[in-house]
Amino acid sequence: MTSVNEIRKAFLDYFGANGHNITASSPLVPQNDPTLMFTNAGMVPFKNIFTGQETPPNPPRATSSQKCVRAGGKHNDLDNVGYTARHHTFFEMLGNFSFGDYFKDDAIKFAWELITKEFGLNKDKLLVTVYHTDDEAAAIWKKVAGFSDDRIIRIPTSDNFWSMGDTGPCGPCSEIFYDHGEHIWGGPPGSAEEDGDRFIEIWNLVFMQFEKHADGSQTNLPKPSIDTGMGLERISAVLQGVHDNYDIDLFKTLIKASEDLTATKAIGAQQPSHRVIADHLRASSFLIADGVTPSNEGRGYVLRRIMRRAMRHAHILGAKEPLLYRLVPTLVNEMGNAYPELRRAEAFITATLEQEETRFRRTLGRGLALLDDASKDLQKGDALKGETAFNLYDTYGFPVDLTQDVLRARGIGVDMDGFNASMAKQKEEARKNWAGSGQSATETIWFNLFDELGSSEFLGYNANEASANLTAIVTGGAKTDALKAGEKAELIFNQTPFYGESGGQIGDKGEIVFDNGAVFVVEDTQKRAGGLFCHIGTLQTGEIKTGDSAQLKIDIKRRNKIRANHSATHLLHKALHQVLGAHVAQKGSMVGDDRLRFDFAHGASMTRDEIDRADALVNEVVRQNTEITTKLMTPEDAINEGAMALFGEKYGDEVRVLSMGNDLDGNKKAYSVELCGGTHAFRTGDIGAFAIVSEGAVAAGIRRIEAMTGEAAIEYLKSQSALARAAAEPLKAPIQELPAKVDALLADKKRLEKELAEARQKLALGGGGGASAIEEINGIKVDARVLDGIGAKDLRPMVNDAMAKLGTGVVAYIAKADGKAAVAVAVNGAAVNAVDLVKAAVAAMGGQGGGGKPDFAQGGAPSDENADAALAAIKAGI
Repeated sequence: MTSVNEIRKAFLDYFGANGHNITASSPLVPQNDPTLMFTNAGMVPFKNIFTGQETPPNPPRATSSQKCVRAGGKHNDLDNVGYTARHHTFFEMLGNFSFGDYFKDDAIKFAWELITKEFGLNKDKLLVTVYHTDDEAAAIWKKVAGFSDDRIIRIPTSDNFWSMGDTGPCGPCSEIFYDHGEHIWGGPPGSAEEDGDRFIEIWNLVFMQFEKHADGSQTNLPKPSIDTGMGLERISAVLQGVHDNYDIDLFKTLIKASEDLTATKAIGAQQPSHRVIADHLRASSFLIADGVTPSNEGRGYVLRRIMRRAMRHAHILGAKEPLLYRLVPTLVNEMGNAYPELRRAEAFITATLEQEETRFRRTLGRGLALLDDASKDLQKGDALKGETAFNLYDTYGFPVDLTQDVLRARGIGVDMDGFNASMAKQKEEARKNWAGSGQSATETIWFNLFDELGSSEFLGYNANEASANLTAIVTGGAKTDALKAGEKAELIFNQTPFYGESGGQIGDKGEIVFDNGAVFVVEDTQKRAGGLFCHIGTLQTGEIKTGDSAQLKIDIKRRNKIRANHSATHLLHKALHQVLGAHVAQKGSMVGDDRLRFDFAHGASMTRDEIDRADALVNEVVRQNTEITTKLMTPEDAINEGAMALFGEKYGDEVRVLSMGNDLDGNKKAYSVELCGGTHAFRTGDIGAFAIVSEGAVAAGIRRIEAMTGEAAIEYLKSQSALARAAAEPLKAPIQELPAKVDALLADKKRLEKELAEARQKLALGGGGGASAIEEINGIKVDARVLDGIGAKDLRPMVNDAMAKLGTGVVAYIAKADGKAAVAVAVNGAAVNAVDLVKAAVAAMGGQGGGGKPDFAQGGAPSDENADAALAAIKAGI
């Protein structure tokens, strides 16, 4: 028996040996087709090459094993999975592609040689179909395979004519069928029994040779191309001698693990449940590995449906504890070598599945009890009231699709019109409540758009660019359908890699290039109404309209700087806890591309030593260069496990929990664990370097640190070093001796300033414009003078010194400097009030006030022109 892994490798090796570029599978979230929810065919990654938007590889041929999901939108096989032999939500599409290189001859020869020689299939078990007018393909099959006319079936329907869309490349197909034998009911394609399971299509060869135009006409393509697709699961069943895809080695291994963990066998009524679990485990795990997380909208909602369907079947099998996450190691062991992303994301997949199933089990138990009670009187053919189904969903979190699934087994439906009416009524009530909440009228448009469009899907955790459809244009506070070059607007797309400002992280900038060539420059991205990502900027060239498709490209260099700064805020938060204490709480942040700002509660300024220690701790974790990991949890569970919630962040049912670095105490815990929805570095080493630039107060009990990372931090440190060198050079001293040199200079400066002040005082007292002798007024000794060049700060010690020498009496000095005047009066042993004398002097100089105590008072005036008059006023008051 040939294993699935061996078959995949043999296919790729065969085409690789025949000049094809072996191309890795692209992600399940399409990067080049915004119309698709998931990658659902092998040709999707090559679509832009086929349409001429991208340059083909050299040589212009490729082969791949492409991951595909069909569980949402037009391609939705979800409800059939588990109950048929060949339906899957996740499957692998083997394919070979020619981009204007070889055509029908080689495509048919390659296919025939592979399946009959390399794979060894009996040609008597094979037959083919061609489009009824494709005589060329029929003739080639006759020549290559030696088939008679009855083994080359002509099909006149669209089953054998492929189109990329209403317009664009198209062409006839040729399908290869395998006959599983007379013991299975069914007839060949085109017969009355074609829906049977005897003849199974294993490979579809698409001959892309025409261009379809809007008027329905077709013209020949200048370079006809080839696109083929062969389901790996189907060909594996054929090569392993089984009729059912779920009997191949891969599924048998997954189902055996499910049997072991549930202590049940995959037989009878239990067989579909085991199959659902095996299939949905693959789909869920690969979607999570490619960046999709469970949510209530878009791709995340489809993932949640897949997960919960499998989890309900685990419940049916009697699993007492969450099951799916325990099957992940088996899946990774089977498929991790072919798809390394599965192995890399194993921890995240495991945590997400466990968290979702734990929550779902609580919802399931409560919801099933309520549903049983609500439907106990219903009979087969009846329908549950839509209002009841909505109440289960809205109040108890029981999804309506699960309600349908549970009741379907009893032959009972759900009144979906009533359910939708209840949903619409709730939205209208929410709109009314919001409109009355005091928000400005100009903001109403965002709520209306959110109600109309739903949330934008953010792809930026894993993608730097993506294709998207323009769903709304807003300019001047109003919605419009088109935009011309030079006009400013806010653009909304169904999905985007641009991060909308939130959680302290600034919005992305970048460029949007539309399929028609128009270019829109994004100057900012804002998050409106909770879920709309608004790309703010100007249309530089061309014209655009709602519904247009475009390629959205963020400024990657800028985003990487923002990522580094955001991750550094988490490490800084933890470092401050270690240096200052657990009382430190974040009170705000700003994460930009040039720096980060972090506000926190702390009652005192940080010392230089504390700043240096925090700085050193962050850099130590940066140097660890460990992977930054993410998992989804409920906010409550995350906080219970020690994660720190960020200030001002609003959290939904699930939160992203980021773990960074290894704890520095030597235990096996992460250094930093926080709840955060922002974008982050992939490894701590991506931060590069960290430097605290400043620390200061912003409010009572609130401190602020500003810091830099990466190149900005290095440039900052280099500038500080340059300043130190510039300061050391004139002193003719090494930088390490600079502090001692500065201390010596400061000591010299202080000594010189003291000597200068003493000299000035001596000069002033020695006749520099003041009275030269002590007077006696009304029997009181008085030393009253006007002193030139003396500052106010030197006046008090001079007056006190003079009074010590005088003994008893009055000392009154008026100092003049820089056009201003100051007065100080000391009284000892005399019936005079110093305050009264100072006020009289200040008034005489045109000033106001002055005060102190009866034995010493001071005052000042804005001008020194009337200093002599002030001196006279003092004497007059004695």
